[in-house]
Amino acid sequence: MEQFKYLETALTNQNSIQNETKSRLQSGNACYHSVHNLLSSSLLSINLKIKIYRTIILPVVLYGCGTWSLTSREERRLRVLENRVLRRIFGPKRDEATRQWRKLHDLNDLYCSPNIVRVIILR
Repeated sequence: MEQFKYLETALTNQNSIQNETKSRLQSGNACYHSVHNLLSSSLLSINLKIKIYRTIILPVVLYGCGTWSLTSREERRLRVLENRVLRRIFGPKRDEATRQWRKLHDLNDLYCSPNIVRVIILR
């Protein structure tokens, strides 16, 4: 048997997690798009938006991550998802010098929790 599902986690005889991380990221994207309006709302505080991310999106992506041995490709894909969500939460910022809107690139300073890859390593 080359592959089977156990507790909604796909296990292979070569311990390949590419299909599993792809599935988890697709589920995480679906969760992200379901709460997209909440994360971009100006009525909610940033702390509440971070709680929504931690309680709705993050558990879906990290389900079964205790069995993962991450490669740099999977780490990058997980960080891309996390950065997309955090950029939606914190929104664009106006550059003081040019007075133009720009994307945030220093999200780790604003988000005071460990990044998604660090959480997986700690688990």
